[in-house]
Amino acid sequence: MPRATDAKTGRRGKGRDLFQRFALRATRATGSTAAFVIAAAVVLTWAVTGPLFHFSDTWQLVINTGTTIVTFLMVFLIQHTQNKDSAAIQLKLDEIVAAIPDASNRLIDAEDMEDVELDALHRQHQELAKRAPPHGCVTHERPRKPEKTG
Repeated sequence: MPRATDAKTGRRGKGRDLFQRFALRATRATGSTAAFVIAAAVVLTWAVTGPLFHFSDTWQLVINTGTTIVTFLMVFLIQHTQNKDSAAIQLKLDEIVAAIPDASNRLIDAEDMEDVELDALHRQHQELAKRAPPHGCVTHERPRKPEKTG
């Protein structure tokens, strides 16, 4: 796997590359059936040991601390993965829009628009949907090129 390159400096980031590999492996591992079974086993073991520890404050603190730490770390891991997936999907959609001759290219990079611009586009598309025939489609109205007369 090639090392990630910093867009500003052009240098490869060893720490970034390490985090990327860790995040990919951790995301795959924590999203697996085995991870769920292990987590369920930990909770079940904790619950079963309650009477052994007389349901003490320390017994409760163990599960509370453990779940808090795991949750805290998973939030960042999940956000990183979501950002990466979202960027990849957006690039694929941009490629599709760019490849379709009659598509409106103004929607490429829509994710970078201000909320006001997105709201205006949303209203325009709602109007297009209202004009659409029941089993057809409405295309964006474009000025026609003047026909050449000869």
